[in-house]
Amino acid sequence: MFQKFHKIEVRTEGQNLYNFTLNVQNWVKKEKFNTGILNINILHTSASLMLQENADPDVMKDMKNFFNKLVPMDGSYIHSTEGKDDMPAHIKSALTNSNLSIPIQNKNLVLGMWQGIYLFEHRLENHTRLINLHYIGD
Repeated sequence: MFQKFHKIEVRTEGQNLYNFTLNVQNWVKKEKFNTGILNINILHTSASLMLQENADPDVMKDMKNFFNKLVPMDGSYIHSTEGKDDMPAHIKSALTNSNLSIPIQNKNLVLGMWQGIYLFEHRLENHTRLINLHYIGD
């Protein structure tokens, strides 16, 4: 049994979904992992992770629009220390994922044909987000 950690930075330009699948695939290939599990964890409470369609960019637009309707930035929240997007970002993060587990088989991520790994930025401003990768396997 073997373990390895790695951090990835994803720079965001406001609220959107950012595909970082290639960053993860490149690390898995570089490290020559054979078979195991990769845990991906975002180190923030106002952004989240998502496995989602990677072929049609309209899916990303619809996803962002859906969450903005579900959790509006309407000033109705008690917590607003960092602005109108503060509490809505925390709620969206709670409704999605802070970590994902993806199998690795034969040195490849086991993803469906149309699946990509996304950081879902819930804040309106630019941020640099840290993502922790933890591989366990052989």
